[in-house]
Amino acid sequence: MPKVGQFGTPNPRERVPKRNVREGITSFSNQLCRDANAASGMAVDDECKLRFLELKAKRTHRFIIYKIDEKKKMVVVEKVGEPVLNYDDFAATLPANECRYAIFDYDFVTEENCQKSKIFFIAWSPDTARVRSKMIYASSKERFKRELDGIQVELQATDSAEVGLDVIQGRAN
Repeated sequence: MPKVGQFGTPNPRERVPKRNVREGITSFSNQLCRDANAASGMAVDDECKLRFLELKAKRTHRFIIYKIDEKKKMVVVEKVGEPVLNYDDFAATLPANECRYAIFDYDFVTEENCQKSKIFFIAWSPDTARVRSKMIYASSKERFKRELDGIQVELQATDSAEVGLDVIQGRAN
């Protein structure tokens, strides 16, 4: 125990053992890491990135629906849409009462008659979803998006009108 000076403070000439300082710093940095991981959202399953790369590079999917598995504490692939499916098929897969993340590969023709494609990221958070679910999806969205390199347009939607084909077409141009 360090010697106490006349004002009840430790004597500055008394040295604190280095071991105690290291333990304090290690404990503090471990706490910071735990807090940062909690704030950054859920982990991302490798299959999520793999399916996205297939959609982006090989165009083997029209859309991908992701969900957060709360037991595993990670974002996982829920459904993959074949390239022959259209926007209506995609919209039908979004659950009415649960949050999801979605990627949609939208093909269109420009006014100059050029065939183009845009990759949309959609954060689906219906008004009827549980508040806890909405909070988890909102806090995990940025980290998840960082894992998917190549998103061109982002949409936040709370009902089917906000992800209608007209909205997609308008944002694509």
